[in-house]
Amino acid sequence: MKRKDFLSTLLPLGAVLAASASTKNVNIENAKIPPYLKKGDTIGISSPAGYITLQEIEPAILKLKEWGFNIKIGTTIGKRDFTFGGTDAERLADFQQMLDDEKVSCILCARGGYGFIRIIDSLHFKKFTKKPKWIIGFSDITVLHSHLNANFGIASIHSKMCNSFPDDWAKADDVQKESIESIKKCLVGEKMKYTITPNAKNKTGIAYGELVGGNLKTIESLSGSKSDIDTTGKILFVEDTGEYLYSLDRMFWNLKRSGKLNKLSALLIGGFKIKKDDVGEEFGKSIEEIVLEKVAAYNYPVCFDFAVGHQKNNFALKCGVQHKLSVHLNECMLIEVK
Repeated sequence: MKRKDFLSTLLPLGAVLAASASTKNVNIENAKIPPYLKKGDTIGISSPAGYITLQEIEPAILKLKEWGFNIKIGTTIGKRDFTFGGTDAERLADFQQMLDDEKVSCILCARGGYGFIRIIDSLHFKKFTKKPKWIIGFSDITVLHSHLNANFGIASIHSKMCNSFPDDWAKADDVQKESIESIKKCLVGEKMKYTITPNAKNKTGIAYGELVGGNLKTIESLSGSKSDIDTTGKILFVEDTGEYLYSLDRMFWNLKRSGKLNKLSALLIGGFKIKKDDVGEEFGKSIEEIVLEKVAAYNYPVCFDFAVGHQKNNFALKCGVQHKLSVHLNECMLIEVK
């Protein structure tokens, strides 16, 4: 997707529209949006999943400081336990400390990978729920986005993490820069607006609702748990990487059979990096065909090629915040409305 096809802009502050969404665990009227950041606030960096070095997060630290924020580096940065950023106990302790530290206004996850599901049930959110703060990440961090939404109705930011900041900002392309800059826009409270080039397979329509979602495989793994999201009346977005088409088909069947598709307000399909079928084992359906088969009985809008996922054009989204999605033949637009 080219830069001109996906633009992030500021909306008028008065653009506020109501949504009809509700959740099974949290009354949407009580949904909490953490305080937006101002210069001088502190962003904590922790790695609750995969291993990462201090050197690898230095480009992110440099850019965050350039934006005017102070940085607190967590104890998991540089720690390693095989593929993880430290043992379960070490990752738990570091993230818990970040949650409880009143001087930390936001937590930026250094990277994804795998591991958050191993510690989520041991985290305590008592202090955090009294004074919420923005938590940023995607991929494996979908575990936390879902848990916060299902249990506390607290908004969070689905976006790139430290390992996606370019080593040399001057050499980065425009899409990479804009996707990183969208994180800042979310953090300081700008109303987000994204315009997407239409896909001929889209289902047109206009929808309002709370934005939820993330990595499809992770959402599937949370099904039936206390971190499982209720999608009723909401705009669901999904993305994934490194999966075969048959595996993606199974995941979308899981969404359908678990009731996550039947009462949606709308569906956003982000980037899907698909493994090539083995010779003689071709699945025979595209990602569009897989999705449309599962939602054929429903009348809500469906938008393909949304700029979210394991790709350069992975723009920041405010999970748990009300949005309007307009899917037309000549233009598709997602607008934050509250």
